[in-house]
Amino acid sequence: MNRTRLLTTMAVFVAVGTLASQLLWFPAGIAKAYPVQHAVNVMAAITLGPVPAVAIAFTIGLLRNLLGLGTLLAFPGGMIGALFAGYLYKWTQKPLAAASGEMVGSGLIGALFAVPFAKLLMGSSAGALAFLPSFLVSSISGALLGWFVAARLRQTKQLAPLNY
Repeated sequence: MNRTRLLTTMAVFVAVGTLASQLLWFPAGIAKAYPVQHAVNVMAAITLGPVPAVAIAFTIGLLRNLLGLGTLLAFPGGMIGALFAGYLYKWTQKPLAAASGEMVGSGLIGALFAVPFAKLLMGSSAGALAFLPSFLVSSISGALLGWFVAARLRQTKQLAPLNY
């Protein structure tokens, strides 16, 4: 296992996820949709696996919050989606499974986790139906973007799991 290569790859994903999220976003319901975060989750899940993908999602969320560019809702959505994407890809070896895991993990389960998270940490009393549309729009668009990029890179032999 090459630790330096792993950390460098993770740092690149964090940089792309943090910077590109500010360039490509759109309003979606009560939140903003950051599809690049979800695309990074899919690509990190495919190349690095579930644990590094979750660490990348956490770090992107942390940086966006420290820089005043995001909300605390980046944590439950991004991290759960990365975990599901990583494990589904690990079990099936199919990029579409990683994208599906991201959609379900972030779009559905992340939205449900956002309700108590928002209530406890942000003082919001919004229910699951308030978060579900924006989380779904963001995760579906980003997961499909990540799947498309990963599929193209795999065709050209530019993307392969790094086997950490």
